[in-house]
Amino acid sequence: MITAIVLIQAEADAIPDAAQAIADIEGVGEVYSCAGDVDLIATVKVSTHEDLADLIPGRIGKVPGVLNTVTHIAFRSYSRADTESAFSIGVED
Repeated sequence: MITAIVLIQAEADAIPDAAQAIADIEGVGEVYSCAGDVDLIATVKVSTHEDLADLIPGRIGKVPGVLNTVTHIAFRSYSRADTESAFSIGVED
């Protein structure tokens, strides 16, 4: 499974509708509106790089109000649960 984080710039008045339209696309996990250099951040999970290529420019990039996207592909996931489980290996309650 390929995970990507997509940074999205959108027209200001289109942000709510664009965010919902993006969230409704298959393969998109969450969409966050945010402050800063981008307007929306979406998490995406797909099976292949070809699926990613179809999803980002082919679907997300064509949502009305979307001006630009920048995609970051994730290599590895780190979470508190992973860290805590690693430290509890061999420890019984």
